[in-house]
Amino acid sequence: MRFPAFLQLVRPANVVTALADVLAGHAVAGGGAPGLAWLLLATACLYAGGIVLNDVFDRAIDRVERPERPIPSGQIRWQTAALAGGLLLAAGAVFAALANVAALAMALAIALAVLLYDGWTKHLALVGPANMGLCRGLNLLLGVAAAPDALARSWPLALVPLTYIAAVTALSRGEVHGGRRGTAVFALISLSVVLTALLVLSGSARSWGGLALTGVLGWRVLPPFAAAYRHGDAPRIRHAIRTGVLSLVILDAVIGTTYGGPWYGVAILATGIVAGALARVFAVT
Repeated sequence: MRFPAFLQLVRPANVVTALADVLAGHAVAGGGAPGLAWLLLATACLYAGGIVLNDVFDRAIDRVERPERPIPSGQIRWQTAALAGGLLLAAGAVFAALANVAALAMALAIALAVLLYDGWTKHLALVGPANMGLCRGLNLLLGVAAAPDALARSWPLALVPLTYIAAVTALSRGEVHGGRRGTAVFALISLSVVLTALLVLSGSARSWGGLALTGVLGWRVLPPFAAAYRHGDAPRIRHAIRTGVLSLVILDAVIGTTYGGPWYGVAILATGIVAGALARVFAVT
């Protein structure tokens, strides 16, 4: 297996955005909770494994729609990719277990949600986007699990990234042949709900940094999603998806700043800078 092709397969920019979820969750847990390094390693492995297995399951479709990808182009055998994806999921669970039992439970839930999405639900119109959103919501809770007692009171926060990613995933169905206007409407409404929730969250906590970052998030994602609604062509949809995926870091920064203060926000935004740089080299979709 060629290492450059493997890097293309795991989409490094996307993996880095998963670190932001855990950092935001760790802020919700109160900061200072032990095991953050293990949780960051766990989420990187879980996300990378999910992406690899997604391409394994999609290899037949990709031969037609994305023949340049590593598996259909012959750079990586699908059997090798399947083994690598499985090992990455297992490694994610092991790293989470080194943090605590609650983190292990979250990691196993993420792995199950990933396998359900990759192997089945992504082909279902409503369930697929919700399933992908669940993966990111659980990823946020993986960070919260650094302080297991915080999970009971903070689990509703997972609905924010769940809704956001469900919107992005729903729109992504048109990234090759163009999309339907109804799907773009759903995505715009979902993004509006997310932005409203973040405004309420940061406003209630009197977090001026959180409020400012919520404004930045809206400025980033609403115009490309509106363009996808107006035109519905594949290039604009791909641009909206790329912007939406990379801007998840800003959503995490809102949560991190609101719960953990500005330094958490800075650390999370730094992962966004790294993801943006990697996105110039490696595909995001």
